[in-house]
Amino acid sequence: MFSPFERMVAFRYLRARRQEGFISVITLISLIGITLGVATLIIVMAVMNGFRADLYKQVIGLNGHMNVFAYQGPLTEYDSLASELRKLEHVSRVGPMIEGQGLITGRGSPRGVMVRGLEPEDIRTKPTLAGHIVSGSLENFEGTNIAIGKRLSAMLGAQVGDSITLVSPQARATAFGGSPRFASFTIAAVFDVGMYTFDNGFIFMPLETAQAFYNLPERVNALEVMVDDLKNLSEVKLNIIKTGDGQVRVLDWKEQNASFTNALEVEKNVMFLILSLMTGIAALNIISGLYMLVTSKARDVAIMRTMGATRGMILRIFLLTGASIGIIGTLCGLLLGVSFAENIDAIKKLIENLSGAELFSPEIYFFTRLPAIIDYGEVVQVVLMALALSFLATLYPAWRAAKLDPVEALRYE
Repeated sequence: MFSPFERMVAFRYLRARRQEGFISVITLISLIGITLGVATLIIVMAVMNGFRADLYKQVIGLNGHMNVFAYQGPLTEYDSLASELRKLEHVSRVGPMIEGQGLITGRGSPRGVMVRGLEPEDIRTKPTLAGHIVSGSLENFEGTNIAIGKRLSAMLGAQVGDSITLVSPQARATAFGGSPRFASFTIAAVFDVGMYTFDNGFIFMPLETAQAFYNLPERVNALEVMVDDLKNLSEVKLNIIKTGDGQVRVLDWKEQNASFTNALEVEKNVMFLILSLMTGIAALNIISGLYMLVTSKARDVAIMRTMGATRGMILRIFLLTGASIGIIGTLCGLLLGVSFAENIDAIKKLIENLSGAELFSPEIYFFTRLPAIIDYGEVVQVVLMALALSFLATLYPAWRAAKLDPVEALRYE
């Protein structure tokens, strides 16, 4: 497509000369702009993918694929309903659950927590929880033994084997009026699942213990349902509603966490648009750089035309000059973005150690680490977009160079 002469002239124009220092600076700015635009877009998209994947994984692993509730109050005769649901196609597990609020006291200050009661075998089959026990064990998850998060344990100053007191918001009726319901529990395990909300404010206890603590004998708040494949979620949901004969309501994990999922999708789309504009602005620098190059090289273009160069050759020379900036900048941005995204958590820790400041507070960002997952399909889209913008940015200056009249260009030299 390009002759040796065209390649030679195009690459010569990319090299800086003493009298063309300003133009070389413009070219460098264009190159850096495209590199940073592509790299930033790849890094941000990878972080957004990591956030979304980690959120989905942790939420599903800790909360189940869907929950079955009664329309009013707790579920009664939940054992028979659970047995019917287990017979449905694509249902892999059904477990009763109690969830309520409480006030916990230990060696530290009292604080509010969420309490979740599960069957011992159900909590042991949750890989997200059972696979992240940092102290103690779930083997003795029975009676008054409970499991708490690592951050909550540190805040309370309590370790495995210590006793804590939990106060229920439901008062107990006495002859002298309402009296707070409280009980003592022993920490059997401490978990660290990597989600600030759970590590800092959740307590897991055996189902029977939770029923007694919240005064819900033979009743539960919900049934937790897991399916064999998320693709079958809608089908299973409809079957559960039919099985419940209109007496139950079913909420899947997306409906229960709609604020998170919707926010992530909107933020990802908006960030892609904003950073794409950033790459587009960088591509506009190519137009200014090439336009000034065409202006300064008007005499050279006129001489080449008088020596037999065609308009097409001039057009291709400047197209190659501008496209080279876009291609080099895109490749540099690709390497920088992928390398940064693959090591982003290590880079974050290094910056924190050097600066002494916390860059990624789990209290604000929900996770205790900075996740990043590179979707190479998106990376290809980013690269193609950057190359397309870079190529389009070269069209007008190259056309302008090809339209130069050699007589007019040499007249004023």
